[in-house]
Amino acid sequence: MEPPVHNLSSLFAQLGEPNDEASIARFIETHGPLPDAQRFHEAPFWTPSQARFLCESLLNDADWADAADELNMRLHLPH
Repeated sequence: MEPPVHNLSSLFAQLGEPNDEASIARFIETHGPLPDAQRFHEAPFWTPSQARFLCESLLNDADWADAADELNMRLHLPH
């Protein structure tokens, strides 16, 4: 059985955020770039439950880890 593969769209849906491409791009543009030292799951724009989900996804190398890693990278890239 193949493990589920999650992309940014499904991650945003899981987080309760609009998940179409334009909304994702707007979110990243609005909230990025994060400072290099800022852990992305500790950024002030997440709700506590969103932050916990993102942190646990990365710490546990969960099914969502690849999508969370991509979001982390995109939020840290200069525009």
